[in-house]
Amino acid sequence: MPALILVLDASVSLAWAFEDEGNAYTDLVLESLRKAQALVPTSWPLEVGNALLVAERRGRLKQAATVQFLALLRQLPIVVEAERTERLLGETLALARAHHLSAYDASYLYLAMRHGFPLATTDEVLLQAAGRAGVPLFGK
Repeated sequence: MPALILVLDASVSLAWAFEDEGNAYTDLVLESLRKAQALVPTSWPLEVGNALLVAERRGRLKQAATVQFLALLRQLPIVVEAERTERLLGETLALARAHHLSAYDASYLYLAMRHGFPLATTDEVLLQAAGRAGVPLFGK
């Protein structure tokens, strides 16, 4: 088992695909995955895939860049955690309501809370919700 496990939000992982969205924090998270492992909810692959598809359709990414980015993601120690639908929906929706989050963002918060792992995100609303919920933030 790796020394560190973090919950990786789509906002951070997608920043690796877009040069104008990357920053020192997203680079730090990527670098940490040399020794750490990332845990993501079941919605993460679809959320990332949809963002890449929309970027292609808007001319922000070429298909070749998407293919390269997906190859990078496959090399990283990212684990999708399966969760029972009833539990996931119940807990996630409750968190979304309590913190005014989307169900997607609440799924990251839920995962971090459930395991006690730090959350890696650049999403401001999710950062604030994590602070209110007492969830540790990666690198902060």
